[in-house]
Amino acid sequence: MIWGIFAIMAIAGLTIALFPMRRAGMAPVLRADAVPAVLVDQLEEIDRDMARGLVSAPEAEAARQEIRRRMAQVLRRADRQTVTTTGGRGALILAAVFVPAMAFGYYSFAGAPDVPAVAFADRADERADTRRIADLAGQLRERLRADPDGGPTDGWMLLGQTYARMGQFDEAVTAFRTASGRDDAVSATWSMLAEAMIRANDGTVTPDAVTALNRALTLDLSNPAAAFYLAIADAQAGEVGAAHDRLTARLAETPGYQPWMDTYIAQANAFAQTLGRAPIASRAPVARSPSAADVAAAQEMSEGDRAVFIRSMVDRLATRLEDEPDDVNGWLRLANAYGVLQEMDKARDAYLRADALLPEGDARKAEVRASIARLENP
Repeated sequence: MIWGIFAIMAIAGLTIALFPMRRAGMAPVLRADAVPAVLVDQLEEIDRDMARGLVSAPEAEAARQEIRRRMAQVLRRADRQTVTTTGGRGALILAAVFVPAMAFGYYSFAGAPDVPAVAFADRADERADTRRIADLAGQLRERLRADPDGGPTDGWMLLGQTYARMGQFDEAVTAFRTASGRDDAVSATWSMLAEAMIRANDGTVTPDAVTALNRALTLDLSNPAAAFYLAIADAQAGEVGAAHDRLTARLAETPGYQPWMDTYIAQANAFAQTLGRAPIASRAPVARSPSAADVAAAQEMSEGDRAVFIRSMVDRLATRLEDEPDDVNGWLRLANAYGVLQEMDKARDAYLRADALLPEGDARKAEVRASIARLENP
């Protein structure tokens, strides 16, 4: 029975999306204007998890495949369904994707007053999905506890990941602590335990979390999540110089470019600003087009669905950048997207915003300026 519950929780990757009510309005809004944007955000969150070293490439692709399937499913209904917004202003509070063997990350969204409310029947379905996951998690926990052999380690890991995505970090800590006590515990087991502890303590890297992070590094010195959180611990202890040194040392010993480096560099540069040290240039190449996941999702759609998808993605990104104007990678993605849409003036403006943010010495700056020149002199 335990493996039945395990399989149900792992199959397909259930998506939980709790949408807020917004201020009442009379204009009907296509559901495609809201739901695909949320799913696109989930694609971006998967990329961020990869950057933090919490998700492997195969695991990330499995999550993307499920999100793309849901995008196509929603968009097929877009030309048939409209909703009228009602209720009070709220925020989109949680969306999570459950995938087998995925290192846990969080797909959280807040402050989205322009996301329309979905129909009551859809909200009921989403609440049912949420309850179903909670029920399955409870059943899995009881089966694991009742197992004479203590339950399989994979089961405890899945339980910890599930509770983490539900925001129940204390329960996640309990599950990961059980898994970490097994002989087959690996470095990622310990770093997941540490992150759950940190989340349970509102971002504070506690002594117990430091112990878990050090254990993770003992098992695998290349674990980027462990080194990153130890740097945060240094900074929280007032040792900002040591925190900066830890991050820059890890960057220096890693050749080429890895996705997690962007997170390292951003944090290192924040420390550098405090210390009066020189910033580090990013090693990431300039993205010349929408991400592979976005392109693959669009290819699976009809022409009409594809147009709605692309416009939704671009508008959502542009809106987010109004609130996060210092996101240089976001401006680069927006410039590329406008280029795909043949909106060259907007593409140039987005490149100009990125150019203003990129530090001198960043390898991307020359390429961005070349793109600006091409757009100004076609």
